Amino acid sequence: MRADRELVLFVASINRFAFQYAADTLKADRDVVLDALSEHGAPLEFAAPCLRADREVVFAAVSKHGSGLRHAVDALKADREIILAAVATDGTALQFAAADLKADREIVLSAVSQNSSVLEYAVDAFKADRGIVLAAVSKRGFALRFVAADLHADHEIVLAAVSSSGAALQFAAADLKADQQQI
Repeated sequence: MRADRELVLFVASINRFAFQYAADTLKADRDVVLDALSEHGAPLEFAAPCLRADREVVFAAVSKHGSGLRHAVDALKADREIILAAVATDGTALQFAAADLKADREIVLSAVSQNSSVLEYAVDAFKADRGIVLAAVSKRGFALRFVAADLHADHEIVLAAVSSSGAALQFAAADLKADQQQI
């Protein structure tokens, strides 16, 4: 049964994690894996290692579940198009991107727009970038904890964070906390 292509794909359509029980021959079959990934969102981690190095397979996987990027080979973690697809579906995929792509403003902005907490994985320059920081704290105030220290005293940034989540005030500079009339 584990080698029955149709049965495996059917079960994967019901439970995407069921693909882990497929026969190794199916996990190494590019067409089966592409079908399981693109149609059913089966995790990339269950594909044969050779397919985790296949650009089309990895792209199909991260287009559904960006966090699958963690199972791709390092060379594909440095592929800008793959990283953009991954962070569009799961901003946390940024943590698995190659270092130079963590310094790509478009990628970081896309990741932060999807999940503001990923500001934690961005390079320091973006933690001080007003546009990226405003996008992050406006979505989720708690992202204020990851921004550059001087922005903790920036009225506009703190106001956006507190508007999103009042509890974000705990990450504001002391002078802004003391003068809550400003906030």
